[in-house]
Amino acid sequence: MKTGKAFSPGHITGFFQICDDSENPLWKGSRGAGVTVERGVTTAVEITQTSTPSIQIRINGHSTTSAQVSERVVSSFLKLVGDKPYKISVQHEIRLPIGCGFGISGSGALSLALALNEGFELGLSRLKASQIAHIAEVECKTGLGSVIAETYGGIEIRVKPGGPGIGEIQTLPFNERHVVFSLPFGPLSTAKFLTNEEDRRRINELGGELTDALLCQPTISNLLIFSRQFAEHIQLLTERVKRLILEAEEAGIICSTAIFGENVFSIIPKDQIQEADAIFRRHLPERQELMIMEIDAQGARVIDG
Repeated sequence: MKTGKAFSPGHITGFFQICDDSENPLWKGSRGAGVTVERGVTTAVEITQTSTPSIQIRINGHSTTSAQVSERVVSSFLKLVGDKPYKISVQHEIRLPIGCGFGISGSGALSLALALNEGFELGLSRLKASQIAHIAEVECKTGLGSVIAETYGGIEIRVKPGGPGIGEIQTLPFNERHVVFSLPFGPLSTAKFLTNEEDRRRINELGGELTDALLCQPTISNLLIFSRQFAEHIQLLTERVKRLILEAEEAGIICSTAIFGENVFSIIPKDQIQEADAIFRRHLPERQELMIMEIDAQGARVIDG
């Protein structure tokens, strides 16, 4: 039996422009901006050569038959290793709420691709393995820019669309004083926004313009201000999200909502944590978690078993 294990951080997108005209999924992607967070997906794989091939995928210990992106990644690797039958066990451990704008499908695909590359001993470069994850997410319509952002980490502007090695990223400066505040109320469907023509039109009316504006003035404050403008423009703000954003704004804390999730976030210096914590907790629903996370500057990586 061969094994592999990898971690990919989660990612919050603040705004973006859809760039999916290319016939090649590797060249499809998005321009935009966001932040990569310390929590994410750890994926472990066990690979056994067998007479009866099978794939088993577990998420946080529970078997699933609806992990479409993960299945696509496994299928891509099986094509690379030839005709030998394998039993493949995939264990995803997810430390973020699913569907709330944390780029979990991208994190799962990316950590899986790196773990399979390790387990099969293929020797693909980190970029080549990451490209397989990007293609799987694009083809499954679960995201366009999360994988490249999670590959590199940090606070990024996605300058040119495409997967890792094709797209281009510019990093915004930050330091250990900054943390990401997040209150996820609930999930939203990424696929709905990427396939609905009216939603796509609204996204592209403003997403590219805001990306260009942030490139001219690349600051964390502008990222948050532009993210708020974008969320309002595409009509993403629910009433409870608006209430929290407005109260935080009165205290001088700029917030927006993650794309795509009903999830208020901000990037703040640590000396504002106490004040932000008090405001966010007044809006915290039962059984929901207020998250204070470091920014992940490393990006996705193989880890020891």
